[in-house]
Amino acid sequence: MKTVYTKFTAVLLSVSILLASCEANNTQKGAGLGAAVGGVLGAVLGNNIGSKNNSALGAVIGAAVGGTAGGLIGHKMDQQARDIQQSIPGATVERVGEGIKVTLSENAVRFEFDKAALTADAQQNIDKIIATFKQYPDTNISIFGYTDSKGTDEYNLGLSQKRAQAVSDYLASHGIVADRLATKGLGKADPIGDNATDAGRALNRRVEFAITANEKMIQEAEQQAGQ
Repeated sequence: MKTVYTKFTAVLLSVSILLASCEANNTQKGAGLGAAVGGVLGAVLGNNIGSKNNSALGAVIGAAVGGTAGGLIGHKMDQQARDIQQSIPGATVERVGEGIKVTLSENAVRFEFDKAALTADAQQNIDKIIATFKQYPDTNISIFGYTDSKGTDEYNLGLSQKRAQAVSDYLASHGIVADRLATKGLGKADPIGDNATDAGRALNRRVEFAITANEKMIQEAEQQAGQ
């Protein structure tokens, strides 16, 4: 499992300005900076990463709450990320800020060329992650579908949406509340494999999850943090 620390000059500059300009006492400074820095990270990083090339990552960072509440949410996400990694060894699980990015590609959820139907192996692997999603009900799950580079951009966008929707439909049909789910197709964007090879194209026919706190988890964290 990976922990991602994404750095942008704009973020560092904004945080430096906050640190330099704060004249509150130590207690106020800690609370104020925690919330302010969290807001800067969520806004600046979300805007920069939240493009179609990094939608799962952008969705996670863009949903950041910040402050002490954000730290409490992140702590809850740590265990969920470990459980996902243990349940699906073929998945790439990344703890990002206050959420989780999960990539399911060839070894976890594999799509045949030009197909959106889930294979039997894919269903078995999704069954494993469903158990974890049920164990942690206070999260939203965004599903992003991808294709390899063959075909037109327009066609691949449609195919990738069908792949994301196939996963969403399967989750909903196996007990995941539909209100937790959102889908988006991104076509051939952001390849993780070499589209010049069969093996690379198979890796790119994938789905990614962005797992973030829902309103209930956020409210509970803010109450616990006294915000």
